[in-house]
Amino acid sequence: MDQSTPAGQDALYAFLETAGIAYAHHEHPPLFTVADSQALRGELPGLHIKNMFLREKKGGLWLVSCREDREIRIRDLEREIGARNCSFGKPELLEEALGVKPGAVTPFAALNDREGRVQVVLDRAIAEAELVNAHPLHNEATTGIAAADLLRFLEATGHPPRLVDFDRLEALARERAGT
Repeated sequence: MDQSTPAGQDALYAFLETAGIAYAHHEHPPLFTVADSQALRGELPGLHIKNMFLREKKGGLWLVSCREDREIRIRDLEREIGARNCSFGKPELLEEALGVKPGAVTPFAALNDREGRVQVVLDRAIAEAELVNAHPLHNEATTGIAAADLLRFLEATGHPPRLVDFDRLEALARERAGT
């Protein structure tokens, strides 16, 4: 793989095959939001996720993946992972760091972070799922992969994920809100 060009779907699948990781490929129209995904994916089995690319004011980069139905308070997440002053990373930075465009953020983009600039955070529910669905570096398909294999993939790319208990973060938010 050319180190200056971001990996695409073919390079991702070649990486998975070389690592002995099974996957299922499902094509669909472009999906840009969780709502798009829910409306167009049909009965695709497995856990569906949403992803965020965050930038700390001082430059730290984070790729966060969680169950698609999560309501996340960025400040709670910051405290949990030891980050400060995070905001969503600009599209140009996303493409530079992870080689994907907005709407196609995915844990598979760790393959393109060859410099190890981005820290990966996964919802513990992803690691505990049987099957996880994510974009294969673009938003016109979904790739199903065993959760254990997703963890192996991230390790193999040099991005051991930090597992975060998003159930606890949501409970804290509800407690604060008095609901």
